[in-house]
Amino acid sequence: MAKTVVGFFDTYPQAQRAIDELVRNGFRRDDINILTNKERYQEVEHDDAHGAAVGATTGAVLGGAAGLVAAMIPGVGPVLAAGPLIAALVGAGAGAVAGGIIGALVDAGVPEDDARLYEEGIRRGGTLLMVRADNDMASRAAQIMNQAGAIDIKRRGNEWRTGAKHMETTQQQQPGQRATQKQGEVRVPVVEEELKIGKREVAGEAGGSGVRVQTRVTEKPVEQQVQLHEEQVHVQRRPTNRPASSADLSTQKGETFEMREHREEPVVQKTARVVEEVVVSKEERDRTETVRDTVRRKDVDVQPLAGQRGEDDSDFRNNFKTAFANTGMTYEQCAPAYQYGSQLNQRYAGRDWNTIEPDDRRDWESRSPGTWDRMKNAVRYGWDRMKQKV
Repeated sequence: MAKTVVGFFDTYPQAQRAIDELVRNGFRRDDINILTNKERYQEVEHDDAHGAAVGATTGAVLGGAAGLVAAMIPGVGPVLAAGPLIAALVGAGAGAVAGGIIGALVDAGVPEDDARLYEEGIRRGGTLLMVRADNDMASRAAQIMNQAGAIDIKRRGNEWRTGAKHMETTQQQQPGQRATQKQGEVRVPVVEEELKIGKREVAGEAGGSGVRVQTRVTEKPVEQQVQLHEEQVHVQRRPTNRPASSADLSTQKGETFEMREHREEPVVQKTARVVEEVVVSKEERDRTETVRDTVRRKDVDVQPLAGQRGEDDSDFRNNFKTAFANTGMTYEQCAPAYQYGSQLNQRYAGRDWNTIEPDDRRDWESRSPGTWDRMKNAVRYGWDRMKQKV
């Protein structure tokens, strides 16, 4: 029974070394699949130290000189791919791909959670290597990939989620550069997605309607009547007994004559005539289509913690005793609302409370649903207090 062995590499040269070792160990090139980030591949290809080696071995992976196939995958970007399993993902002469990397990996037997991590890794510039092997060869394929530098994708996924990978990348700068991140400093990125729309040509059954023109020859029986003339020669002897006349005697010298039969026969001649023409043409036109999607943005909101600034906290506590004394709430429950209101002047400088309250309500309810009516007085107090200071 065949298995699919998957390995993920941070760089394309690492994956290429694994491919070379797999081939040397008897793995068929037709069972090797590779999928890499196009932009990172081009960086390596144009590097003076690696370009010649990468360019020379790419064709060998495919068993020919066809090279890697380019495709655009939504959410990942431009990729380069080769191999039979990857062909199901990008197709022949691929353009934009609807199925995505996750679907292709799941179909190949990869768990969906791992497939999502592999897709993220390719988007970040890594290279995915897949090998189809029998049970007795699968462990050897995994060993070769590990020796070539394959990473633990689950561990890398945890690093991405905690942000450790971001800090590691920042600190490991190129030789000769000084690290600019201070010890103990934490950088929180503000991430915003950008929507890029491409297009690809589709044809055939998947591309819409069209016509197929075929010619065929049919036969049908026909008949027509024709009048024919024919002559037949009959010889008949009649016995007579009469005196011979001078005319009869004149033929005594002997003579020869012939009488031939004649007849007509039908002659068939067929001529071809064009009785109709079928004209097939193609009309070209351009159309504009509106593509609607959603993009995400991760913002960073900084809220001072209660008690960090003694004067502000004391002022808030005094207001709490007056405004919320009989509500049954504690100051710790209202402190985030005071702090939230004091920060609104940074976002809505120069505006009054009535114009910003609807936006503040939606923003607050998105974080703490159903609490705005109880907390809005504390938010308003924080807003007014900071506005007076400004």
